[in-house]
Amino acid sequence: MNTKQYTMENKTNSETLQFIPKIRDMMHTHNFMFSYRGRFTQSITKSILSVTEKRLEIEKTETSTKKKVFNIMVECLQNICKHIEKADNTNSNAIFMIGKQKEEFIIYSGNTISNDKISGLQNKLTAINSMSREELKVVFGAIISGGDLSESGGAGLGLIDIAKKSGSKLEYNFEKIDEQISFFSLKTSIKQV
Repeated sequence: MNTKQYTMENKTNSETLQFIPKIRDMMHTHNFMFSYRGRFTQSITKSILSVTEKRLEIEKTETSTKKKVFNIMVECLQNICKHIEKADNTNSNAIFMIGKQKEEFIIYSGNTISNDKISGLQNKLTAINSMSREELKVVFGAIISGGDLSESGGAGLGLIDIAKKSGSKLEYNFEKIDEQISFFSLKTSIKQV
């Protein structure tokens, strides 16, 4: 009986470990430089920025591209910290990844969000994606000069800044977790200069 139990445990562990090569292959395919899932604190955020900055230097990334990537990373990380739904350990489900494909860097971020906030966020993202870079600059300036900021410092300012600096449309998804919470995923592409 013990032998059978031991074999089953080994089989379970073996099956469980099969995901590691899949993750390795996915990280290789997407050329992920960094991936983190868990709790986001000030010190972890600083570490993520530091590690990525060093990696960009190792890869001899152009200064202007490095600055864009770094600024967009800061905005994405701030969005996670400010807007994550604080319920039953959901903060540990937040994720941040950065990779490089051909001539562009890709930043993925994700966090839980209250279902009642989805419609407003989706409307902001749709509006942002419908604007040209020049329109984004005008709206960004108007929000800052008009003081039209929400309690969390937003009014979509961070998302506008991400779209403005990246020069690309923001890709996003909402995946329902339960009746109260969904998972919000954001993908930002930054072309190398």
